[in-house]
Amino acid sequence: MNITLISTSTIPSQKANSIQVMMACQGLAELGHNLKLLVPGGEISPFDSLRSSYGLHCEPFEIEAIPCNPRLKRLDFAIRTVRRAKQNRADLVYTWTIQAAVFASLAGFPVVYEMHDLPSGRFGKRWFGAFVQRKKPKRVVFITKALMERVLQQFPALSASDCVIAPNGFSVQDYQDLPDVASAKRAMGFDAGLLASCSGHLYRGRGVELFLALAEAMPEISFCWFGGDPSEVERRTAEVAARGLENVRFTGFIEKSRLPLAQAASDILLMPYGREIAGSSGGNSAAICSPMKLFEYLAAGRPIISSDLPVFHEVLDESSAIFCEPDKLEDWIAALCRLQNDPQAAAEFSAAARERSAGFSWVERQRKIMKGMAEETYAKNKND
Repeated sequence: MNITLISTSTIPSQKANSIQVMMACQGLAELGHNLKLLVPGGEISPFDSLRSSYGLHCEPFEIEAIPCNPRLKRLDFAIRTVRRAKQNRADLVYTWTIQAAVFASLAGFPVVYEMHDLPSGRFGKRWFGAFVQRKKPKRVVFITKALMERVLQQFPALSASDCVIAPNGFSVQDYQDLPDVASAKRAMGFDAGLLASCSGHLYRGRGVELFLALAEAMPEISFCWFGGDPSEVERRTAEVAARGLENVRFTGFIEKSRLPLAQAASDILLMPYGREIAGSSGGNSAAICSPMKLFEYLAAGRPIISSDLPVFHEVLDESSAIFCEPDKLEDWIAALCRLQNDPQAAAEFSAAARERSAGFSWVERQRKIMKGMAEETYAKNKND
């Protein structure tokens, strides 16, 4: 299929929404679709540069920057990109932008619209309500069951048959043939001792305070945080020095192509989320989130200790992770001690995590999302 994808994410960027867009594109490209991604801006980096930044494995696809006026709140961008989809003779529009979803449906396109949060504000709810009312073929993609249930409660007119639950994923190529822990440590230049790590940004609610408290309580274990904006990494590094924590390191950004090796060099992978989780633009996603690190952790095949948030149970179970209350430091200490002192238990959690990762690749995610859309598109073209 000829697919025009429309996103307001910045390309390139280290933010999660940008990575999610590029991974969705990779999955669609690997399925053989012909893609054109439209994003705001004035110039796009060469694809080889993007390949390195995002760890892409697919064949190159076209990316075009569309100028827009931020004061118009995406309206001009949505209109221009849908017009471009018409010019491209697209079979389908795939978007993360609700205004583009509405305009594309009005223009007669079948639409796939991805939702990673609840519609917000007076206008956000109106836009989504207008999209729900459209009779053209559409698919609404939810990253968690919890998110879908909340949206269906707010918008009962949305048909469940138009919905699909598709969590985030991982790139199979990145996690194939990873070395054992000792070899990965040597390749990363890490010490041979026990290492517990966390990947991702340092936003509020990601568990940095708990991470540091664990390091303070267990000086015999090394703690490493992969990722974070430079300013936050600098601030946290200064805090570590002030607290005299010699077993903690904040690495800052690690290229996506190298992150699997860093995770494989970890004896234990941590997800110390709080009961409120902020993203790059704030908000609280604790009840509906689908962290990319969750699927990467599973694919890395290392023991996982996770905050016991209900939404994580959509993917994890008691065999593939140890769950701890987010605000109970003693639970986390006990979980670390268990894995430290019981190699057999650690090995069992590792094996269960790797087995649990099956089916969560980006390409399988996109296959699930697109299932049946070609037939709906054919019907639409025939009726036109």
